[in-house]
Amino acid sequence: MIAKPEQGTYQPGKRAMFKVKHARTADCVVAGFRWHKSGDDAVGSLLLGLYDKAGRLHHVGVTSAFTMATRKALAAELAPLRKNALKDHPWRDWAGVGAEATRMPGGQSRWSAGKDLSWEPLRVERVCEVKYDHLQGDRFRHATIFLRWRPDKQPRDCRYDQLEVTTPYELEKVFGAG
Repeated sequence: MIAKPEQGTYQPGKRAMFKVKHARTADCVVAGFRWHKSGDDAVGSLLLGLYDKAGRLHHVGVTSAFTMATRKALAAELAPLRKNALKDHPWRDWAGVGAEATRMPGGQSRWSAGKDLSWEPLRVERVCEVKYDHLQGDRFRHATIFLRWRPDKQPRDCRYDQLEVTTPYELEKVFGAG
């Protein structure tokens, strides 16, 4: 929703309106990461997953808005989870696959424009809470914002059914002349 201040507060040359968004959060499995473009000592993005009703872990998006200091700290913090990560990883079949598929970590999309999207698997043991704007199908539509680690949550508890479902509206009913 776009809102503007009270009447009579017009300010020439200034943007007086602002956006008001509904805040949604989700607890997600951190199943892997991508290295930062600066090199192998900093995390670029965390790969997020959610379980469906059948117990299958789906790649749902990434979170990547970190300072460089946090990126380097994450690389050190996540290093132990890299050991033997691929052995029982739910996405292990994707590790050796090239860029043909689009729903997997490392898969190309129209937005990636040939970038290196290789990823490092992590043992599926960590959970984080992220803020998201919108879910389109079974993936987050825009990048998510990392809020915090959730040591109190088990990865198996990170399921689609925790997400808020918004009721679609017919725009004609909302904005149409009646």
